[in-house]
Formats: sequence, structure tokens, C-alpha cells
Amino acid sequence: QVQLVESGGGSVQAGGSLRLSCAASGRYSRSMRYMGWFRQAPGKEREGVAAIYTSTGITYYADSVTGRFTISRDNAKNTLYLQMNSLKPEDTAIYFCAGAYSTGYPLEDRIYDYWGQGTQVTVSS
Repeated sequence: QVQLVESGGGSVQAGGSLRLSCAASGRYSRSMRYMGWFRQAPGKEREGVAAIYTSTGITYYADSVTGRFTISRDNAKNTLYLQMNSLKPEDTAIYFCAGAYSTGYPLEDRIYDYWGQGTQVTVSS
């Protein structure tokens, strides 16, 4: 089993920054093919925000966050990060960390096997 625990959410004004963290633990947690961040706003479907191919470090971003968000991973700490800059009110959502062993497009939630509990991000105008 794998456990994913997010932290770092909160409230910020538009233009501000937040950094989310996701601590992974459990057997085989270090062997996931992809790790990603997803978000879900009220009344909307969950969407992929950013993902990283763990073996090479190749990153993937949704168009809406490209240039503003950066995904990274500290292998020694087995922790995933999402640095969010120039935040906008439309970034308000619950943000989830996820891990996948499967292949597929890394911003699609269907390939992910494990999910964290989510952390709230609220951006005010």
C-alpha cells in the first residue's frame, strides 16, 4: 500500500504564491511511474494540473498553469512538490496528489492508482 499526504494549502490573494507538498510512504511508493497533481473546483470535474515521470524527471503541465506552476520531486525525501506562482482566483480548488504505476497520458486521472486526501487552495481577488 501507498500513502500520500498533502500539505501546504491555504488562502492567498491573487498574484501570490503557495507551495504544496505530498509526502509518499509505504511499500513500492518509490517505484511509481508517474506522480501528479490534480485539482477539483466546486461543480467542476477533476483536472490534471501537473505530472512528473519519476525515472527521467520529464514534466507535464496543463495549459492553464504553464509558466506559473512548477512540479518537482525530492527523491531522497520521497516528496512531491507543486510551486504555484501568480495565482489567480480560478486556481481555487482542492488539490490532490496522486501516484501511478500504469502507462498512459499523465494528466489523465484514470491512470492513477493512489490518491491523497486533498488540500484546499483559495485565491481571492
